[in-house]
Amino acid sequence: MIGEAKYYIIFSYFKYILINIIAFIGLIWISQIFRILELQHSFSTQIFDVIKTTILVLPSFISPLSSFLIVLASFLLNFQLNTNNEIVIIKQYFSFKDIYSLFLLIMTGLFFINLLNNEYLAVKSYEKYKNKEIEIRNNFKLGIPNQKELHIDNELSIFFKSEIDNVFYSVEAVIYESGEFIISKSAEVEVAKKNFNLIFQNGERLSLNNDKISKTNFEKFVYSIENKNIEKLSYDKEHYNTLELIVHEKLDFVNHGHNRIFQYLLIILTIMISLKIIFIHMEKKGLIKLFSIIFLLILVIQIFNSYLVYLINNQHINVLIYYLLNFLNLSSISLIAYKILR
Repeated sequence: MIGEAKYYIIFSYFKYILINIIAFIGLIWISQIFRILELQHSFSTQIFDVIKTTILVLPSFISPLSSFLIVLASFLLNFQLNTNNEIVIIKQYFSFKDIYSLFLLIMTGLFFINLLNNEYLAVKSYEKYKNKEIEIRNNFKLGIPNQKELHIDNELSIFFKSEIDNVFYSVEAVIYESGEFIISKSAEVEVAKKNFNLIFQNGERLSLNNDKISKTNFEKFVYSIENKNIEKLSYDKEHYNTLELIVHEKLDFVNHGHNRIFQYLLIILTIMISLKIIFIHMEKKGLIKLFSIIFLLILVIQIFNSYLVYLINNQHINVLIYYLLNFLNLSSISLIAYKILR
């Protein structure tokens, strides 16, 4: 019975964490979609690329919210156990050893899941996201295929029968400035350092010069469009794991690495508080009040840490002072939480 109860609590706890992640990250996902579209582009064939791309950035948003999501999940689970009076039964049959082993199991699981996400999944998916985002933004600047046509103002128009993975097939194109007509089996867009290149494969080019038409067959023909404000990938803090940040040459990157270490300490504290919350027996009004206080305490920790990050980035304090002040902050909040929850 005790074993089944353990699995029931663990399952319910992670269930509420997952529900919270889906709810909050879902809202962020929608905002990211509109951020890329910038609310100025009509919904087009690339909307599906935008939706798929923004999924890649979601793991990097879990870490900043994890402390709040864990606390919220613990209160939801506690509310469920109190509503059905299951908390009374659990307290009667669970020994200190049972509760301790349950705490240790959940803490270890949550911490390593968070560690895996921050150090590997979020880093890898964010790099893919940024590459794809820049590709989509550049495509928006170049033009968006619509009704099997791609028109680039004052440059050229492309007509095609099909498109697979951003490659156009059975292409007919008109280049306005040079008065050229191109027929090719395929064409694709390449982003170079200072321009867009339209690469036509296996076709023929018709040129009109002095009222004379010249025909040229080609295996590959490249037409470049310059000065289109091409966006390039620049590596930011989310591209690196904690160890890479700590040894980075830029000071703000190093400080961000120390901030991540602090966030791991905060996660440990949050898990300990949340596991204490699960076994509290009180009325609904008291539970809501308690949740508000704990949520506010965690918010105070994050605000204070953000201020310290600002100070260390501007070299008003050093790393040692940063950790010392944060340690005092965590210790003070821990004592307050302990007195509230005991």
